[in-house]
Amino acid sequence: MVDENETPQEPEKETAAGEEEVTPDDWEAAMQEQAAQEAVSEGENGEGGVDEAALADEWAAALAEQEGGASAEESPYAAKPAKELFPDFGGPNQKVENLSDFQMIMDIPVQITVELGRTKMPIRNLLQLAHGSVIELDGLAGEPMDVLVNGTLIAQGEVVVVNEKFGIRLTDIITPAERMRKLRGG
Repeated sequence: MVDENETPQEPEKETAAGEEEVTPDDWEAAMQEQAAQEAVSEGENGEGGVDEAALADEWAAALAEQEGGASAEESPYAAKPAKELFPDFGGPNQKVENLSDFQMIMDIPVQITVELGRTKMPIRNLLQLAHGSVIELDGLAGEPMDVLVNGTLIAQGEVVVVNEKFGIRLTDIITPAERMRKLRGG
């Protein structure tokens, strides 16, 4: 309970145990001391620049301290080899012996696109398109359609209707060698 006759006291400033309160005079004295130390070190190397030998000694001491300190195994933030972080899936010459490894990718969704054809037109013509406009494509009638998986040509086929829905009957599967040849422009 607060006594009304007591005079209000200034709240005490909290300081860490064993530390003195820092005053503006202390701050100014520290700044002057630092400036004096910098002036002495500038005078030692003669040019007012950085003393290379002292800097090298500081780096050597810091590196020695780091090497002598906690080992990398003790720190949870230390870099670890990839072998410790990721499972080994085998080398390039190792055969897949277990089908469960192959099953991991079976549920990854891919986007399949059937392309009728392509064309280029100026923006002026594009803005003039209206309901009922016809765009001429480079594909010919009866020509096989391109089947792309995630944007990569993998097959060609012809359009069919199944249960009142469009589908495509694959007529030619593109081999990896053919894909490489097309990528190289050959």
